[in-house]
Amino acid sequence: MERPPRSFYVLAVFFAVFLVFLYGPTITIAILSFQGPQGGLTFPMRGVSLHWFFDLFEQQAVGDIWGSFRRSFALGLMVMVTTVVVSVMGGMAFRKRFAGSTVLFYLIITSLVIPSILISLGVGLIFSQAGLNVHWSTSGFGSQLTWTLPFGLLIMFAVFNRFDSSYEEAARDLGASPWQTVRHVVLPIIAPSLIGVALFGFTLSYDEFARTLLTAGSYNTLPLEIFGMTTNVTTPVIFALGTLTTAFSFLVIGAFILLFWIMGKRRARQGSDAGQGMV
Repeated sequence: MERPPRSFYVLAVFFAVFLVFLYGPTITIAILSFQGPQGGLTFPMRGVSLHWFFDLFEQQAVGDIWGSFRRSFALGLMVMVTTVVVSVMGGMAFRKRFAGSTVLFYLIITSLVIPSILISLGVGLIFSQAGLNVHWSTSGFGSQLTWTLPFGLLIMFAVFNRFDSSYEEAARDLGASPWQTVRHVVLPIIAPSLIGVALFGFTLSYDEFARTLLTAGSYNTLPLEIFGMTTNVTTPVIFALGTLTTAFSFLVIGAFILLFWIMGKRRARQGSDAGQGMV
């Protein structure tokens, strides 16, 4: 068997170093979170236990960990649903040229290149000057949409650019109304992409810091709470919190992947049943 070229080993080493750089800090935090009651924020570890994980569920002297988690989770769901709905509507609207579509497209994309802290500052000022309440569910919600919607729309633009309109024409020829065509033809076909948009929307919102910094009002989201804890918490409880939030993120991603797999199996089964029915 021919040996791989030297470039293969160079690329393999580079990829391994990249993985260490990418996941090394997270793994380090996870390891330090399992210290004993006398543990500190650095190595060497002082014992091994689940003490700091149990400590998370007790009354904390500073911060509102679980309140901030609930706010981030609720905000993530709000942003996710809005991103999916608006992205689908926008993707369908941009299938046909209309007056100002090019300008509107570039305005949507522009929010990705503007520094996030400026978006947060601008939204916060608009709400303050308009006499509106600066709150995570209003101004925070709006500022995060400037981050998630462009990604969702770009995905939908790509999806509908490859979409075969003959499926819609066949549905209309069979007497389907426009809504029935969207519900029973378009949405099932683009469903895997909708899962991707939903995952983007939730995860980008859940860990967004800069665009929420000046728009969350008096109640912190989880990223803001963790940032605040870094200035006044000197125990591994903050590492335990980081480990749990990372595990939650992986759990969310796993749930979306499972949903994608279930939908794929269901579509395959429906296709097989349709094929047997034709036979």
